[in-house]
Amino acid sequence: MHRLVLSTGCNLGDRRENLLSAIELIEERLGRILKVSGIYESESWGYESKNRFYNQCLLVETSLGAEDCLPKILEIERMLGRDRSLSRYSDRIIDIDILFFDDMVLESDSLRIPHERLAFRRFVLLPLAEILPEFEHPLLHKSVRELLGECTDSGEVVQVDKK
Repeated sequence: MHRLVLSTGCNLGDRRENLLSAIELIEERLGRILKVSGIYESESWGYESKNRFYNQCLLVETSLGAEDCLPKILEIERMLGRDRSLSRYSDRIIDIDILFFDDMVLESDSLRIPHERLAFRRFVLLPLAEILPEFEHPLLHKSVRELLGECTDSGEVVQVDKK
């Protein structure tokens, strides 16, 4: 069994319900959820939007390989109404990113593990530190807690729902 770490986020529709629906589908299609962070609210990152994001991190136990997870994640996003033809940085009903897969380092045309921008995003690091504070980034060789302490992202991130 493998340990898959995901980040989920959304800023359209019923944000809490979108995250809950994503959790249900992730458990159905990827594997057993071992840990779920609280929900954190933040401004958009990389573009301007009046819609604030809800973000959350999950630890999933899966029997699937890393590259087998991506099509299932894209399917879950489609099922929940995500339109990937829009700009990379745009409002969305759901976004699911693979942050880590065990301690694997993978770079392919369609997938990079660990997620290449996670160390720069407070809205990812805060919920991630809640569930895996001592997990060591396999390339940076720092714990999630250390990465959060060094993160220069000044965007406001507020916990709105504790798990």
